[in-house]
Amino acid sequence: MYLVHARLLPHPHKPLPTDAAALVQRASRAGDGVEFVVAHTVAPGTSVLGFFVLASSLAEAETAASKVCRRALSMYEAFRGFGMLSCGTVMPAAYYERLLDEPD
Repeated sequence: MYLVHARLLPHPHKPLPTDAAALVQRASRAGDGVEFVVAHTVAPGTSVLGFFVLASSLAEAETAASKVCRRALSMYEAFRGFGMLSCGTVMPAAYYERLLDEPD
């Protein structure tokens, strides 16, 4: 399972819908592999959708999340005016930096 984040381009005059995660989940289809969706407003005007995707590869998971996100943004009136800025996994940099700092 992969966690893929979709950063949304905000609507200039309205916040992310309170039922955004549920709407996106409804836009997914059986073959998409999307198991669960969460929505977060991380700062005013900055929203992120988190997709938990069952896939055989990272690329497949990112493609599925992007497809479902675009589908939801075009399907529901509540998302009119929103767009997708990016869609991908987030590397936990602090973890890898600690690994690099450890002696061999």
